[in-house]
Amino acid sequence: MVDFAGWSMPVVYDSTINEHNATRQHASLFDVSHMGRFRFDGAAAAEFLHGVLSRKVTNLKPDQIRYGLVTNEAGGILDDILVYHLIDHDGTPYHALVVNAGNREKIAGWINDRLASLSGAAADVTFKDETVDTVMIAVQGPKAIGIADQLADIPLGDLPYYNGKCCQFNGTPAMVSRTGYTGEDGCEVVVASEHAVATWSRLMEIGKSEGIVAAGLGARDTLRLEAAMPLYGHELSETINPYQAGLGFAVHLKDRSFPGRDALATLKKEPRKSIRVGLQMEGKRAARENYPVVAGGNPVGHVTSGTFSPTLQHSIAMALVDPAFSESGTEVEIDIRGRLQPAKVVDLPFYKRPS
Repeated sequence: MVDFAGWSMPVVYDSTINEHNATRQHASLFDVSHMGRFRFDGAAAAEFLHGVLSRKVTNLKPDQIRYGLVTNEAGGILDDILVYHLIDHDGTPYHALVVNAGNREKIAGWINDRLASLSGAAADVTFKDETVDTVMIAVQGPKAIGIADQLADIPLGDLPYYNGKCCQFNGTPAMVSRTGYTGEDGCEVVVASEHAVATWSRLMEIGKSEGIVAAGLGARDTLRLEAAMPLYGHELSETINPYQAGLGFAVHLKDRSFPGRDALATLKKEPRKSIRVGLQMEGKRAARENYPVVAGGNPVGHVTSGTFSPTLQHSIAMALVDPAFSESGTEVEIDIRGRLQPAKVVDLPFYKRPS
């Protein structure tokens, strides 16, 4: 157990590799309650979020979820988020955000500052941080939906990817979304905090025959890295813009106004200073954050995340490199504590789950 953004979090239960492989082959449970969960009610909630996020919100249909960004005025990334349009158990529509644990207080303050500037009809927005009142459990892996489906009063297999619904789960009100951070199929379940242990225990009980395991932060990191999912503080930061990070799809500029919009419109047209790429290495020696990427004896970038891939059985890394060295197949080297390790630029993601 380690402290992570004020939460006591499990790094590993059994072994990172065992938990990783169980997720790829069977199913696993992750306690992701540390992720910030914000709720927005009121007639102007969608319009408010539309004006503060990089991605369109007003055209989100009920049950839909969208990946987006919160950007600063210079176009840097304050956080990457999921925005939800949901229908509550009583039929009331509302919106929600899931934000990174380490950015929860920062983004909450940022939102409150903008809400304070609203007036008239635009001020019909109620914001509540529900993080400590709820828990979030990720059920991930090829058998995840079959396991979770036994506790839901809706057919989760019919729920499209990046959709969510309020329903009954293990006999209690819940929100279940077809989302995750592992590159596998699965869902994330949000219930009131008092139902945390019962929900977790029941999922473990039902999934036992399917090989389900509890998984910690170690496996979560190796899984997301294989799937090339960026991590805030590594591939994303206030000094990295969405185009460098390969997240241009998450920026909607046309007929929009949001913080950083004008800066991003300029950055989109300019040559990139660096680009996020995948690097593949032979063997088990892992490249770590900030290790230099070298070509011809000169530094051309740095590693943002790296690990030994349990699925692919060789080392992988993501890095920000000079665009001249970003093409797939380019040979580079990584300076690992003074020793140059050959590496090759490869397409992302490193791993895609079977169709």
